Amino acid sequence: MNILLVEDEPSIANVISKGLGEAGYKVSIAPDGNIGFQMAVTHTYDLYILDIMLPGINGLELCRMLRKAKDNRPILLLTALGTTDNIVTGLEKGADDYLIKPFKFAELLARIRALLRRNSENFTEDKILRLAGLELDPDAKTVKRENTAINLTSTEYRMLEYFMKNQRRVISRMDLLEHVWGVDFNMATNVVDVYVNYLRKKIDKDFEQKLIHTVIGMGYILKDS
Repeated sequence: MNILLVEDEPSIANVISKGLGEAGYKVSIAPDGNIGFQMAVTHTYDLYILDIMLPGINGLELCRMLRKAKDNRPILLLTALGTTDNIVTGLEKGADDYLIKPFKFAELLARIRALLRRNSENFTEDKILRLAGLELDPDAKTVKRENTAINLTSTEYRMLEYFMKNQRRVISRMDLLEHVWGVDFNMATNVVDVYVNYLRKKIDKDFEQKLIHTVIGMGYILKDS
């Protein structure tokens, strides 16, 4: 597996590169966002690790540029900024996961493995997932309700897909963290609740029948009655 690490601090880049190399990954290092983008568009990688605070093009902008270029390979952001707003900003730019510095190397490995595993899974079921006029096509990766197309970010799509596959079942926040993001975020943040609210605005806001419901003290459930 080939990984592109975009990190401007040589000591951190060397530690990560050495550790990942010992774990069996081939790591290429870019010292800034400009070089990172050029490497990404001229070589093939299985995963990107981007520091946010980069000279030139920062990690968030680089993430946005990669997604705009239709590069859907997993992106893991590294940063010392760990507030919910910063996490959401990174995910909205198209990142798949977010690791707060300082971190244990074992956690970095776990997140990389989870992202690669999730990326390799085949979600192209033959039948479209449906509930009360809401339709999710796992093959085309499209969503619509009452034949109206709904545009979702990659994180929103994964969350809705998990809800649709588990209709009428109470899903805890821990379940969502594990299955949508792959590994646990800091539970002190409310990133799950933020994304559930995002989904509600897109899935339920313009419709009389609400599908995403809160189960107090337990989590959320997607149901039509």
